[in-house]
Amino acid sequence: MNPPAMIDSSRLTNQMQQVLQNCQRILQRYDQTQLDNEHLLLGMLEDRKGLAVKILSKLNVDVPAFIGDLESAVSRRPRGSVNAVQSGQVFLTPRLGQLFDRAGQEAERMKDSYISAEHVMIALADSDGDSGQLFKRFNVTKNNIYAILKEIRGAHKVDSPDADANFEALEKYGIDLTQKAQIGKLDPVIGRGEEIRRVVQVLSRRTKNNPVLIGEPGVGKTAIVEGLALRIVQGDVPEGLKNRKLISLDMGALIAGAKYRG
Repeated sequence: MNPPAMIDSSRLTNQMQQVLQNCQRILQRYDQTQLDNEHLLLGMLEDRKGLAVKILSKLNVDVPAFIGDLESAVSRRPRGSVNAVQSGQVFLTPRLGQLFDRAGQEAERMKDSYISAEHVMIALADSDGDSGQLFKRFNVTKNNIYAILKEIRGAHKVDSPDADANFEALEKYGIDLTQKAQIGKLDPVIGRGEEIRRVVQVLSRRTKNNPVLIGEPGVGKTAIVEGLALRIVQGDVPEGLKNRKLISLDMGALIAGAKYRG
């Protein structure tokens, strides 16, 4: 299924385009032809590793219960005619068109180039109907979603069709040292002030800004990096490094996930 005419598919990430493809199967499953907010939300949540599920999970939402209530709401939607269902006809409701308009506005506000699941989730949090009521019942608000997105994507932007998949890869194969510093899981670093300052100096350059720490195992390379993470959290860094994330790649997991090598 191509995205309905009222949706500009060129503005959607690849994952959101795939969600719309999945929505056709959802409509056929329920003998329906009117594509609405609830079908789109269910399409996002059926990707158990997708961003929508991740957002709800991080908000401590009972995801199976949420999906169960959503499926009940979808089952109550009007059924289409036999001919329309069998021919795979899909009609976009005005409400869904408005939802994508709001998601697009949210993407622009966040300075993103493409509409991803997080923009749709934020728009749904402000929507009416069954999906909006479901968000309220499970206490999923715009502000809650914004807070979780800071954790998931940090300062990264949705600037390519694959950007949302990259967020998930980074979370899967990376360890957020700044987050560990925030919650007190990094020990104070003593006696490495000069090395940390030098790393900050290199990172702050306009060009040639990739510091490389070289040394035998056990000499303290990791301590320098953790010291930098602590300084970022404390705000003891130049303006260009403030509120940045420091990610340590799990090389073992990265090599095992062959798709992301290189």
